[in-house]
Amino acid sequence: MNIMLLLEMASGAMGERVALGSSASGWTYSELFQRAGEGAASLKNSGAKRLVVCDESSPAVPLGLFAAAWAGIPYVPLNYRLPDQDLRALAQRSVPAVAITDAPGSERLASIDGIDIVLRDDFISNPGSGHPCLESASWDMDPDGVALLLFTSGTTGPPKSAVLRHKHLVSYILGSVEFMGAGEDEATLVSVPPYHIAGVAAMLSAVYAGRRIVQLSKFDADAWIDLVVAEGVTHAMVVPTMLSRIIDALEARGGEELEGVRTLSYGGGRTPLPIVERALELFPNTDFVNAYGLTETSSTVAVLGPVEHREAFASSDPAVRQRLTSVGLPLPAVEVSIRDESGQPVATGTVGEIHLRGEQVSGEYLEQGSLLDDDRWFPTRDGGFLDADGYLFVQGRNDDVIIRGGENMSPGEIEEV
Repeated sequence: MNIMLLLEMASGAMGERVALGSSASGWTYSELFQRAGEGAASLKNSGAKRLVVCDESSPAVPLGLFAAAWAGIPYVPLNYRLPDQDLRALAQRSVPAVAITDAPGSERLASIDGIDIVLRDDFISNPGSGHPCLESASWDMDPDGVALLLFTSGTTGPPKSAVLRHKHLVSYILGSVEFMGAGEDEATLVSVPPYHIAGVAAMLSAVYAGRRIVQLSKFDADAWIDLVVAEGVTHAMVVPTMLSRIIDALEARGGEELEGVRTLSYGGGRTPLPIVERALELFPNTDFVNAYGLTETSSTVAVLGPVEHREAFASSDPAVRQRLTSVGLPLPAVEVSIRDESGQPVATGTVGEIHLRGEQVSGEYLEQGSLLDDDRWFPTRDGGFLDADGYLFVQGRNDDVIIRGGENMSPGEIEEV
């Protein structure tokens, strides 16, 4: 099992369909596959144990992801927004490595021993550095091979390296995406940072579905809207702050309609109800999906789908309308358990810690090992509850609770107000 299987299947079944970039000049699936094989050959020849990518969203991101998988080394995207000292500290933890970055990034990483820097534009134009594409299907099929190392921000101490193995990512995609389920006219806009699991999951999902990937290097609401129109974007995923800014920009532009957007997913944080309601009003013909997931779970584990959005929005029943503040129902392959501080399940409607179990759930850190219990449950440290119909409501991080006057308050509740 290897995420390269996803690209191989896409290349074999729809090789001439555009996979990445403009519909007029982008790379086809066959071209992306060929370039990934060339990049893998170069990585194998380098002796690197990891591929670090410190870049905004660009073709180097999906190319590097698949090249690393083919070469059998972990892909390690870094947060380019970090201060120099913090960025270098994370890069140092990844040596020996090849690092793909731009010219300013190369200056920031140049002093690190064990880092072989390749400029982004050179990697995009010549990923193999003269090495021919590796033989097809020559990648490692060990399901326990590490595909991805993502640094997560902890509340205390340095960031931890979340370990996602090929089996976790492939399980997530196979369980949530239909192969070749997209039409040739469909395109997904990836505008979340490439060092977030949401960005990685969006790329893998698009490849398996056969949906063209359009990238926005830096988020700006007006630029997002313009790109949606110019590239015929049909699907997109945003975080709550991005959704709010897009709504503001559309209203400032006179209520401009984006009729081509068929599905708009949002997640990555608690979304205030007024923002959801404004979005549903501005996009009356768009399917909305609220997705909840974590780095340690290979992305999404629960979704509030389009039907649930419309039913809740149209309902006068407070309990039904309240579902707009939920993250919906767990994916079929994911189990959810709400537990108290002693680890015991709590009653329906009672707030506790969210525990998750499923093939896509890693729950592993490079520094700490696996946090799964003997029954393979992962404690998320997120507080939440399940209602009587199985809808999951997330309250926020348990370790972010603020105590004021003897009362516990979650940042999510404060943000809602």
